[in-house]
Amino acid sequence: MENKLRKYVDDLFEGTPPTRKAVELKEEMIQNLEDKYKDLIAEGKTPEAAFNIAVAGIGDVSTLLKEIETSAVSEPDQAALQKSAMFTAVAVTGYILSVLPWILFGTFGGRGAGTIGFVITLLMIAGSTGLLIYNAMTKPRYHKESDTMVEEFREWQAETHDRRALRRAISTALWSIIVALYFIISFWTFAWHITWIIFILGAAIESIINIFFSKKK
Repeated sequence: MENKLRKYVDDLFEGTPPTRKAVELKEEMIQNLEDKYKDLIAEGKTPEAAFNIAVAGIGDVSTLLKEIETSAVSEPDQAALQKSAMFTAVAVTGYILSVLPWILFGTFGGRGAGTIGFVITLLMIAGSTGLLIYNAMTKPRYHKESDTMVEEFREWQAETHDRRALRRAISTALWSIIVALYFIISFWTFAWHITWIIFILGAAIESIINIFFSKKK
């Protein structure tokens, strides 16, 4: 019966270009079908009934296969991606420019101006961080419309995309903050021969973040 399940999936993918995504989806679908078939047999179902129930849980794969072939992104998703990219770009720009008020106020301002510039720098960093958090929290989430295998794959695909986007945003924010701190501390202390250690600490922090995301995955 396992051969029958594989043939059924092969027929579904007939005519689909054998891209990496298509092959991975097909093999994962076959594995899930075989596991579900074995579970149904263990529950006492007949081989024919188990086969019918297993394949009925696949759902409509035609739209998903078409998306894989064309790598198309729907218009709402495209708009959401553009909005997210804009928020991320503004936040990164805020991180990069956050060091300027502290430098300018400290260099050209009067007494106490350096403190004001430093406060503005902190506010810009806080605002950029808040923008990234808002962007992450307002992103549209994919919700399953049914319990079919296709919908489960779509949900997994959306979660993977969101996790990668969050990872990139965190990395961008981290290194922007590190660069800003490097210049702030260096100009404040003039200990340029020591402050470069900040970049080593940044690399260590990013390694910890990578471990966290790997475990979460």
